[in-house]
Amino acid sequence: MLFGKHVNKFYIKYGLFFLIGIAALIVVDYVQLIIPKITGDIISGLKNETLTSVILKDFMIQLIYIAIIIVVGRFLWRIFIFGTSRRIDFELRNMMFSHAEKLSQQYYQTKKSGGLMALFTNDLNAVRMAFGPGIMMTFDVLALGSLGFYKMYMLSPQITYFAGIPLILIAILATYISKITGKKFKAKQKAFEDMSDFTQENFYGISVIKAFVNETRELKAFAKINKDNQDKNVSFIKASTLMGVSIEMFITLIRILMIGVGGYLVYKAMIVSGDKPFDVGDLTAYIGYFGALIWPMMAIGRLINMRSQANASLQRISAFLDQPIEIHDDALPISVEDIEGKITFNHLTFAYPGSKKPELEDINFVIETGETIGIIGRTGSGKTTLVDLLLRLYNLKTNEILIDDYDIMKLPIKQLRDAIGYVPQDNFIFSDIIRNNISFALDEADSDMIERMAKYSDVHENIIDFPDQYDTMVGERGVTLSGGQKQRISIARALLKNPKILIMDDSFSAVDTKTEEEILHNIFNLREGKTTIIIAHRISTIRKSDKIVFIENGKVKAIGNHEYLMSTSKEYAEMVLRQQLESELEGAISHA
Repeated sequence: MLFGKHVNKFYIKYGLFFLIGIAALIVVDYVQLIIPKITGDIISGLKNETLTSVILKDFMIQLIYIAIIIVVGRFLWRIFIFGTSRRIDFELRNMMFSHAEKLSQQYYQTKKSGGLMALFTNDLNAVRMAFGPGIMMTFDVLALGSLGFYKMYMLSPQITYFAGIPLILIAILATYISKITGKKFKAKQKAFEDMSDFTQENFYGISVIKAFVNETRELKAFAKINKDNQDKNVSFIKASTLMGVSIEMFITLIRILMIGVGGYLVYKAMIVSGDKPFDVGDLTAYIGYFGALIWPMMAIGRLINMRSQANASLQRISAFLDQPIEIHDDALPISVEDIEGKITFNHLTFAYPGSKKPELEDINFVIETGETIGIIGRTGSGKTTLVDLLLRLYNLKTNEILIDDYDIMKLPIKQLRDAIGYVPQDNFIFSDIIRNNISFALDEADSDMIERMAKYSDVHENIIDFPDQYDTMVGERGVTLSGGQKQRISIARALLKNPKILIMDDSFSAVDTKTEEEILHNIFNLREGKTTIIIAHRISTIRKSDKIVFIENGKVKAIGNHEYLMSTSKEYAEMVLRQQLESELEGAISHA
């Protein structure tokens, strides 16, 4: 059995199921030990010539009843024990996934996806096995072992004394080896994590590997990490096999002792209890009892092995579930009827956790409801960080960002994010059909609205060119789509949400300027009266914005419309001039 603060509740919730399954298991164990007694009585009857057809018929009827009870009992304990372990696996996986969704960006920046997937696969499977076969074997060993030993002792204490010595050695050996297998299992899991991480990164970056003709180097690197995984698995299997072979060796030793001592008792016709001699029928029954005990003795090794794995896995799962949820609602959140879209940055200063240098410093400006704001600056200036904070992906100090004059740290996170539409830099596309990717923000969306938003983002014509049109499966992370198609589908997804605040983070980098102009024209018309924030590297993307915020090294250098910044900000004017020259140069090259 497995215990820990994240799994103990399942014993209470499913206690009745386990009790029914264990009761059925014990009944099966009890009745199957009647079989050696009947077999011994038949042999004794044959030897003593006291077996009649009527007695034999009674024995056969008893065996039929026993067979029926065993079949029904085994069905019941499998349903109530193994079935319950599957329910626990289901609930624990849901609990882990729910917790994973609540963890902060900071956590995922330090953890690789391969290691996380190992938690949801290998580790969860080890925990499930502890609740299923683990519980079954625990009570099977206790019930069948105790009943079998009792019957063996009552039949012949002398043989049982001799057989008990190897069993004590088995217990000592199993305890020692279990510690070794526990350590080796942890090492095996770590090797699997490393291999998963490496494989996943290579699959995602396969186009880069091919472009740089680095297949051979990556293959050698994979062979090395795969060899480590193999070595750790083989080492674990060796320890597990050592336990199994040792138990089998002791079982064989017990069988030899039992046959030797039992044969001697039969030969000498020694009296065990009363005046009845220990005959060949008793020896047959004794061997039958011991045969029933072979499984429990073998199960001891498997049980210890399984428990060591499950404990190691539960520790890893518990460490994951114990990760603090850093981004959460305030203890006394503000109840707001509706968010309009006014945003105030009030001397915002922010540094990423673990960093001493501020990413943003003294950011101080206001976005009025319905304004379209452009944010521009060099790479690494802090533009994306600014909108990440608006989405409450990180915690802030009190009153550093306000929406409708409410501190976002006091607003309910769900209400805040429901009011915001977001087009991220990476334009993440789910492995699903295009229709579902666009309608992701809504539980239900009609086809006309989906197509309308696709037209606004100028991707409709591309979609209808696909054989299955809006029902086209795009593959993992939208692998079948071009960069521009991904961006425009992401834009359509955000527009369909119709949020009070729309954030577009470098959302036009993969489209040409003509397409960009058309999409922006549609957005300005569609978003009239709603707040829109556009982050860009190209001046052309934001020059028609109501206000432009120019950020440099995490500080606001200038704020105003395009004409105002051209006349008041030397850095902004230089950026505009440089981009114009680059555009003219590219045009000259393309016409050459």
